[in-house]
Amino acid sequence: MDAFSSSFCTKFYPYTNKLAFSPTSTSSQTHLFYISAVNVEERPKRTTNSSSSSTINTETPVLGGGDHAKKPVLTKRKPSSRSFVTETPSFQSTIFNTFDNFVNNFIDPPTRPSVDPQHVLATNFAPVDEFPPTKCTVIEGELPESINGAYIRNGPNPQYLPRGPYHLFDGDGMLHSLLISNGQATFCSRYVQTYKYKIEHKHGSPLFPNVFSGFNGLTASAARGAITAARVLSGQYNPINGIGVANTSLAFFSKKLFALGESDLPYEIKVTPDGEILTVGRTDFDGKLFMSMTAHPKVDPKTEEAFAFRYGPVPPFLTFFRFDSSGVKQADVPIFSMTRPAFLHDFAITQKYAIFTEIQIGMNPMEMIFGSGSPVGADPSAVSKIGVIPRYAKDESEMKWIDVPGFNIIHAINAWDEGEDEIVLIAPNILSVEHTLERMELVHALMEKVRINLKTGMVSRQPLSARNLDFGVINQNFTGMKNRFVYAGIGDPMPKISGVVKLNVGEDQEHKDCTVGCRIFGPGCYGGEPFYVAREPNNPDADEDDGYVVTYVHDENKGESKFLVMDAKSPTLDIVASVKLPGRVPYGFHGIFVQESELKKL
Repeated sequence: MDAFSSSFCTKFYPYTNKLAFSPTSTSSQTHLFYISAVNVEERPKRTTNSSSSSTINTETPVLGGGDHAKKPVLTKRKPSSRSFVTETPSFQSTIFNTFDNFVNNFIDPPTRPSVDPQHVLATNFAPVDEFPPTKCTVIEGELPESINGAYIRNGPNPQYLPRGPYHLFDGDGMLHSLLISNGQATFCSRYVQTYKYKIEHKHGSPLFPNVFSGFNGLTASAARGAITAARVLSGQYNPINGIGVANTSLAFFSKKLFALGESDLPYEIKVTPDGEILTVGRTDFDGKLFMSMTAHPKVDPKTEEAFAFRYGPVPPFLTFFRFDSSGVKQADVPIFSMTRPAFLHDFAITQKYAIFTEIQIGMNPMEMIFGSGSPVGADPSAVSKIGVIPRYAKDESEMKWIDVPGFNIIHAINAWDEGEDEIVLIAPNILSVEHTLERMELVHALMEKVRINLKTGMVSRQPLSARNLDFGVINQNFTGMKNRFVYAGIGDPMPKISGVVKLNVGEDQEHKDCTVGCRIFGPGCYGGEPFYVAREPNNPDADEDDGYVVTYVHDENKGESKFLVMDAKSPTLDIVASVKLPGRVPYGFHGIFVQESELKKL
C-alpha cells in the first residue's frame, strides 16, 4: 500500500456505493469488494453533487501512518445548489445490482493489473471529490500579466468506485480549472455532467458497462450484455442519449468550449467569471453530428474552421467532416477505403490536406468476446498506413494510402505542406504496440519527423529524440503550418510525466537529438500534458516560442498539487510562477488554455 493508505483503508459497500474511510480493523463483516490502495486525502467541506448526505473524511493522515497519524474525522456532506435528487434503489435496481455484483466477483473478477481497481486507482490516480471555486496562493514568482484566462485539464475520475474490472480510460470525465486574472488564481474541479454521470448519480450506483474493461470473454460479455439489456428495457437509461464519459480532452471552436471523449458527442462547457465550471449540455450541432466525434479536432487558426472525424468497428471505419467558422457542420465524407477498424485516436491537418493513420492497433470485437477481453489490441500481421485526403474533399475519390511499416501513432502533433507534393508530419511513434492498453508502463513513444512525397509515394522518417515522449503540443497559431518548436512530456511511464522537453523540429538534423530545452520536475514529482500559452496571442510578428509552458504537477512525497508556469524560450524552461492548489489533481489526459477575452464570449 502507498503511504497515505498504510493506516486507513477504503471500504466499498456495493449496495450503497459510498466511500467510508475508517481505521483498518479485523471486523468480521464481509464486503464483496475491497480497495486498499486508494489514497485517503484531505477532503474539506465543499459543494458536492449529491443531495443525500454521505460520510467523508476531512482530515489529512500523516504520511507513514503509525501511532502518530491523525484519526479521520467523519462529517456529513451538505447538499448544494448543484445537487441532484438520488432515488431510493427500487426492487428492480436491487436485483440488477445483485446480478452485477455476482458477475464482477465470480464470473469476471478483475484479475489483470490493467483492469484491477486496486492497481489502476493507486496513488495519484485515485479519484477526488469535486472542488468549488477557491482562491489559490502563488508560492513562487508571479503570474505573468499576459496570462489571463483559464487552464483546464480533463481526465478520468470515477464517480463511484468500480464494482469489478476497471480500465483507466473508463472513468467519468472531471475538469480541473485554474482561472487566472490580474495575477490572481482560482481553482475548481467539476465533473462533466454527461448523461451517464447524471443517470448514475440519480440511481446512486454504476449502471453503464465499462467499454474498455467490461467485456472479457464470451461468458462475461453475455452476462453483462444481458444485464445492460435488462436495464435499458426496464427504462433505467436510454443509450440513444449517450454512453460516453467525456474524459479525454477539451477543444475551443465556433466560439464554444467543449469537453470531449470519442465514444460520444461533445459536451459544451462554460467557465464563469468566479471560476465555476458549468456543463451546458450534449451538442449534436443542430442534429447534423451523428453518434460520436474524435477527442482531437484540429482548428485552423487562419480560417477558424474545425476539422474532425469519427471511427468505429463497422464500415465505413472512418468518416471525415468539418465545421465552418460559424460552427455549422458540413457533410460527412465516409472513407470506405480504410480496410480495418484501426484505433484512430488522432490525426493532423495541413493547409491542403488531412492526414490519417491506419495503425497496427485496432478494434477487435471478436477478440473482446472470445479472446483476451480487450476491445482494442495489436495485430502484428497488419501493415501500418498513412492516408492523405484534401481537407475540402467532397468524397474519398482523392484519398491516397501509403504503406509505412511499423508506424503506429496515437497522437499527431502537427503537419505542414512543403512544395507541391510533400507533407511533413510530427508525431510520437509507439514502438511496443502490444502493450498499449495492457502494460502502459512498457510503452515507449519515439518522436519522429515523417516526410511524405505524395507524387512518388516515398516516405522518410527521422527520429527527433531517444526519450519516451508523448503529449506533445505546439504554439496553436501554427496548427497546420510549418513550425519549429514542440513541447512534449517525458513518460515515466505514460501518462505520468516526469518533465518537459522542447524540441526544434523545423530543420532536418539527421543523427542528432533535436532537444533544445528541458525541465525535470524533481524526485517524486509528476505532471501531465504541457500546454503552450503565447505571451502575445494576437501578435502575428511574435516569436513562435515567445510565451509560457503550463501544466499541473503533483508531488507524491508531500501529497500536494501545483500549477507551473515555465518560460518557453529558456533552455531550462525556467519556472516563472508556481501556484499551490487547494485540491489534489489526479493524473489525467489533455488540457487547454482559453484566453479571458474568449471566456467572456461563452
